[in-house]
Amino acid sequence: MTVSAYFPVPLMAQAEASGSSILAFLFPILILGGLFYVLLILPQRRRQKKMEQLRSEITVGDDVRTIGGILGRVVAEDDEVFTVDLGGSTIRIVKRAVAEKVTEDEK
Repeated sequence: MTVSAYFPVPLMAQAEASGSSILAFLFPILILGGLFYVLLILPQRRRQKKMEQLRSEITVGDDVRTIGGILGRVVAEDDEVFTVDLGGSTIRIVKRAVAEKVTEDEK
């Protein structure tokens, strides 16, 4: 099929002649862009801020779960690294790897 089958030539010529048709063309694109922002970008930013706040509130002595499912207690903290005690051995993990702070009822 040719392009003219999808977009009839008289309609294209008419759309170029009118200034308001440009707005009619851009309006749905702007609406879709706004929906994309509200439905995808804003919730992701909220989750990211919530995780950053959680990671900044973790202190030495808190029990944590990593994104890999490892449970342990924070025994030391550097700029970007936690040292986590696993009950006999320790590992170093980056702060981004902490998924949540474990409370007493979740143990």
